[in-house]
Amino acid sequence: MTTAPFEPDLARRLAAEAIGSFFLFAGVLGSGVMAEALSGGNVAIALLANTIATGAILYVLIAMLGPYSGAHFNPAVTLAFAIRREFRWKDALPYVGVQLIGGILGAFAVHLMFDLPILQFSTKARTGIGMLAGEAIASFGLVFTILVTLRRLPASVPASVALYIAAAYWFTSSTSFANPAITIVRSLSNTFAGIAPMDVPGFIAAQIVGTLLAVLVGGWLTADPPPILGESDLSR
Repeated sequence: MTTAPFEPDLARRLAAEAIGSFFLFAGVLGSGVMAEALSGGNVAIALLANTIATGAILYVLIAMLGPYSGAHFNPAVTLAFAIRREFRWKDALPYVGVQLIGGILGAFAVHLMFDLPILQFSTKARTGIGMLAGEAIASFGLVFTILVTLRRLPASVPASVALYIAAAYWFTSSTSFANPAITIVRSLSNTFAGIAPMDVPGFIAAQIVGTLLAVLVGGWLTADPPPILGESDLSR
């Protein structure tokens, strides 16, 4: 007797995506608020604290919710899997919808916890070719990390993604948003991790470019090599 594979229905998968997005986005924004408040104006210390909290919550959420929804929490990841035909296109829009809804609620929860106006818009400018290049590279690296690690070391995905994002916070000019949904949500928070609404379209375009390149290169790299013909085959 064999056990049937674990396949949650769409409602449970969407719930997992919404909960994960809520805590991920709240983790990014809330740790930014706390870090800025406690760092005494030292931006490097604030960014370090924001980085550690983001990496930590990412690991927990992917390990916990991955078996239920795949732990996308990111329209770019959903798009990548759909292009690779590893995810149903008909489920992509609901996934993106709950990622946004969960994330927006996470931002509102942060504002509530820290006694800030619930509805606000960021004034932090993040623009220029350097920032956009940083987002394209960050998004390529994130999606590439997921696709390649899943292929041979699936158990390492939570740690790999968390560590990649922690590193990319520091080696990319944009501090690695690498996520269209969180980019939109961060425009709704005039805090340390915010982005001005007018800069959102450019970031999302760069993220999509990075994602598409990662799908292309990752697909080529992880494709099964053609079989090697033996002497008996060559002699036929």
